[in-house]
Amino acid sequence: MMSMIKLSDVTMKQVADGFSLSFKEKIELAKLLDKLGVAVIELEGIQNARIDSLRIKSIAAAVMNSTVAVPVQLTEESPEQVWAALQQAKRPRLQVCGAVSAVQMEYLFHKKPNAMQQAIADTVAACKALCADVEFLADDATRADPAFLANTMKTAIAAGATTVTVCDTAGSMLPGEFAQFIKGLYEAVPEMKTVNVGVACCNTLSMADACAIASAAEGVTELKAAVHPIDNASIANLAKVLSARGDSFGASSSVQITQLSRIMDRVQQICQPGKAKGASVAVHADTGVYLTAHDDAAAVMKVAGQLGYDLSEDDSMKVYEAFKRIAAKKEQVSSKELDAIIASAALQVPPTYKLDTFVITSGNTISSTAHIKLIKNDQPMEGVSIGDGPLDAAFVAIENITGCHYELDDFQLQSVTEGREAMGQTVVKLRSGGKVYSGKGISTDIVAAGIHAYLSALNKIVYEEEIV
Repeated sequence: MMSMIKLSDVTMKQVADGFSLSFKEKIELAKLLDKLGVAVIELEGIQNARIDSLRIKSIAAAVMNSTVAVPVQLTEESPEQVWAALQQAKRPRLQVCGAVSAVQMEYLFHKKPNAMQQAIADTVAACKALCADVEFLADDATRADPAFLANTMKTAIAAGATTVTVCDTAGSMLPGEFAQFIKGLYEAVPEMKTVNVGVACCNTLSMADACAIASAAEGVTELKAAVHPIDNASIANLAKVLSARGDSFGASSSVQITQLSRIMDRVQQICQPGKAKGASVAVHADTGVYLTAHDDAAAVMKVAGQLGYDLSEDDSMKVYEAFKRIAAKKEQVSSKELDAIIASAALQVPPTYKLDTFVITSGNTISSTAHIKLIKNDQPMEGVSIGDGPLDAAFVAIENITGCHYELDDFQLQSVTEGREAMGQTVVKLRSGGKVYSGKGISTDIVAAGIHAYLSALNKIVYEEEIV
C-alpha cells in the first residue's frame, strides 16, 4: 500500500540577503503552492502584531486546500495571538519550535534542558487547546544528546503534538547516516509511530534532497522543502523523485506533476531578485491587457480576477454594465481603466468616514506632514502624521485616526482633463482578508483626489467587515 508523503513548503520562512517577498507576492505564492498540491504552506510567525496578523489572515483566506502552518513562540500569550490570525484557515496548524541541542538551548533560548522541555510541553498543550493540528519542531536535533532528544519527542507527543519534526540544522549528515539516525529515533521513541513524522534538512553539503528521500524510506511522512530553495531541499526535486521512484519504498506525494514545470516558472519569477515580476505583482504598472466591446462578461471578470478582485455576482454584473458603456465609446479599455470602473461600480456603500478638512505641509527641505480631520457618526476625528511625501503622510494620518492598517496594493494617477486646472483621477487599491478593494477620487488637487480614493476603498472594507 502506497503511503502519502506530505511536502511542506518553507519558502516564506527563508531568510537570506537579497531575498524578500512583498505582501502581494506572498499571497500569489501561496495560491500557486495551493494549486500545485503542496500539503503544507508554512508562514513566518508574528513579530509586528498588526501587520503580521493581517498577512496571516490574508494568506489563510486565499488558501483553499493546503494546510497553513504558523509558528508560535514559547510564551503564554503567543499561541492565542497566532491563533486569532490563523483560525479562519481551512486547515490551520500551529507550530512549536524548540532547540534540543545544548548550544542552541543556551545561546538562542537561554534555557536549561529541563526548562526547555517544560516550555515545549506547556506551549504544545496550549496550542492543542486551540487547534487540532499541532507540530513540534526539534531544532538542531542531529547535534542533540540522544537521550534528551528522545525524551523531548515523547514529551511533545504526550502534550498533544500530532506532528513531530526532526531538523538537521547543521546539514552535515550523509543520506545513509541520516537514514540511520531516523531509524534509531523510531526505535527510541515508539510513540512516533502514532503521529505524523517530518524532517527538515539543510543543504550545507548539497545533500538535502537525498537525505529527505532517505528518511522517507525509513517511514518519515512529511518532508520540508522549498519551491525556491536557498538552504533547503527542493520541492520540485522531491516531487519528481517520489513520482518516478516512490514506488520502490511505497510512497507518493500530492504534488501535481503535470503542472509542476509551469508553476515553478512563475514561482521563480516571483522569488528571484532582479527578474521582472510580471503584471500580477507589479505596482503602478499596467498589465498590458486590453478589452473591447466584443468581450463578454466572462472575459471581463477574468481580467478583474487577474487584477486581484473577487467580485460578487451582483458587483460583477454592475461592473460589466459599466464596462459596456465605456467600451461602446472607445476601441479599447485598458486594465487600468477597468480598475477605475470597478472602483466606481462595485460595492458602493454608505461612507463610514467622511473627509472634513486636510492640511498638508511639504517641501524639499522638510518632511511631509498631514493633518487630517474625518467625520464618523457626526463626530470629528483628527490625526497628524509624517510621511515620505504628502500622500504617504495623508494615508498614515488616516490609519492613525481609524486604527486600521491595510496593505496599499496599488495607487494610480491619471489626468482626465487637459490644461493648468486639469482634473486628476486616482485609484487606490487596498487589500484586506485576501481581497482587493478599490476606491476612486477626482480633484484638481492630486492629494485631495488620493485622500478621497483611499477613503472610498477604506469605507468598502469597513462596511463589509461590519456586515460579516
